[in-house]
Amino acid sequence: MDNLPSLAIIGGSGLYEMPGLKDPKEYDLDTPFGKPSAPIIVGTLEERKIAFLARHGIGHHISPSEINFRANIYALKSLGVERIVSISACGSLREDYIPGDIVVPSQLFDFTRGRKRSFFEGGLVAHISTADPFCTDFSQAVFEAVRETGAPAHLGGDFITIEGPRFSTKSESNTYRAWGMSIIGMTTAPEAFLAREAEMCYAVMAHVTDYDVWHISEETVSVEMVIEILHRNTQVAQQAIKNLADRVQPGEDCACQHALAAALITQPSAISPQARERLGLLVEKYLK
Repeated sequence: MDNLPSLAIIGGSGLYEMPGLKDPKEYDLDTPFGKPSAPIIVGTLEERKIAFLARHGIGHHISPSEINFRANIYALKSLGVERIVSISACGSLREDYIPGDIVVPSQLFDFTRGRKRSFFEGGLVAHISTADPFCTDFSQAVFEAVRETGAPAHLGGDFITIEGPRFSTKSESNTYRAWGMSIIGMTTAPEAFLAREAEMCYAVMAHVTDYDVWHISEETVSVEMVIEILHRNTQVAQQAIKNLADRVQPGEDCACQHALAAALITQPSAISPQARERLGLLVEKYLK
């Protein structure tokens, strides 16, 4: 593929397409882990090739628990993507992160169950470092791109991912607050961890849509509330992505792009041909 897209946008609830892409081309890919949520759209934005993937599928028909996160990340990697911005809806667990604000979190707590969290199984083992699960430099760039729009933005905070698709009970919400969590959503884990395994920089542009269910003076979260805020913020997200396309350049080196260098533990002689073929896109440079 000529002129590979180094930057990808994964659109979550409320962002199912990327208007403004010039000369869009659709890639209906398959991967060793199955098909991604939707065809990937590649086009030009601010003179940069951008890839866009609808996380929940066209028309939002895929539940958080049913998303094939591995296929999504693998497919983007196969197109040459180096950096991923996740656009996500989230609930606030803090008074100062109010509906309409945008948060670029710094930490992640995985409270999901039963999801495939790693590419590395079936004969090839890797222990990836995720002490800082989001790319620090890229997150800073995303934050600055959002701030340039004039929208209220916050850099930092702990993002807890729950299984979903239901919203929290009040007891759960208050427990997450007691744990020190800042925002809550349903899709950032294992997406962030898989991006790290694929040696891609990953950051989240989280749109606060509600106060979850803990806030006694605010309306309890609903789908209508989430969609209303997201529609209001769609233009902000699109402008922030344009700003970001100007800010980051393809080929810039980052520690994320070498995350597997010290993570592979399986002896090369013990790796089966099947595992090599399945994971070659990710590991071949370390097995030569």
